[in-house]
Amino acid sequence: MVVEAADSRPEGLPSTVVVEVRDLHKSFGTVEVLKGIDLEVDEGEVVVIVGRSGSGKSTLLRCLNLLERPTSGSVSILGEEITSGRSNLFKVRRQIGMVFQHFELFPHRTAIENVMEGPYIVLGVGKAEARDLASALLEKVGLSHRADQYPNQLSGGEKQRVAIARALALNPRIMLFDEPTSSLDPELKGEVLDTMRQLALEGMTMIVVTHEMTFARRVANRALFIDDGVVVEQGHPEDILRAPSTEQLKRFLNVLFWGENP
Repeated sequence: MVVEAADSRPEGLPSTVVVEVRDLHKSFGTVEVLKGIDLEVDEGEVVVIVGRSGSGKSTLLRCLNLLERPTSGSVSILGEEITSGRSNLFKVRRQIGMVFQHFELFPHRTAIENVMEGPYIVLGVGKAEARDLASALLEKVGLSHRADQYPNQLSGGEKQRVAIARALALNPRIMLFDEPTSSLDPELKGEVLDTMRQLALEGMTMIVVTHEMTFARRVANRALFIDDGVVVEQGHPEDILRAPSTEQLKRFLNVLFWGENP
C-alpha cells in the first residue's frame, strides 16, 4: 500500500520555518566539503537529501545540530541561530532527534533501557515515568514485545527502530536521519521506512539523507540533490527524480538505478 505524506499545516495558515541555513561552508583541513549551502525547512515538511558518496550530505546533516562546527555561514533552529556562539546548545539539541546509520545503541542495555536513558538522564524524568514513556514509544515502533531484549538479540531493522524510539524519547520538533537503512538487508528496510512514513503522517519535521528513491517519491515534500558540496537541483521528488534538469543528477540516477555511467 502506498502511504502518502500529507501537509500537516491547516489550510490557509502560513508556513513556519524551523530550519534555516545560510551560506554554509565546512572544511576539513584544506578540503572544502560544503561550499555555500542555503536551505529552509518548514514545520511538518519532509526533505530528502540525495547525492553520491562524499558529496557532503552527511556533513550538512551533522552541521544542523553542531556535531560538526561549520567553517562559516549560519544555522538557525526554531528561530535561534545556533552558530552564533550565544545559543543554549543543550536546549536546542533537545529539539533535534538524530538517527545514525549504525544504530549507536548501548550494547549492555535492553531495548527499553536504551529508550528510557534520555528522559531519565538528560531530562531528569523519574525512572518509572521514563520507563512508561519508553514502553509507549517501543509500542509505537512495533517493538513492545522486544522491550527486554539486548541489541545483540535484535535484527538490524529492530535495532534501527529502537534507535528511532530513543530519538523520539526527548520529544524533538525535528528529526534527522543519516542513511538509516543503508546498512540493512533489503527485507529489513521496509520496517524502518514504514516507521518513518508514520512519523511523516503525524506531521514530524524530517530531514533524511537516503538513497531510497521510492521513499523519497512517496513520502517527501521536497528533494535536494547535492553534488560536490553544493545544492545542484531541488524540487518535488516526483519531478526532479523522473525528469532531472541537470547532467549531474542524470548521471547520479543512472548509476543508482543501473550501476553504470551513461
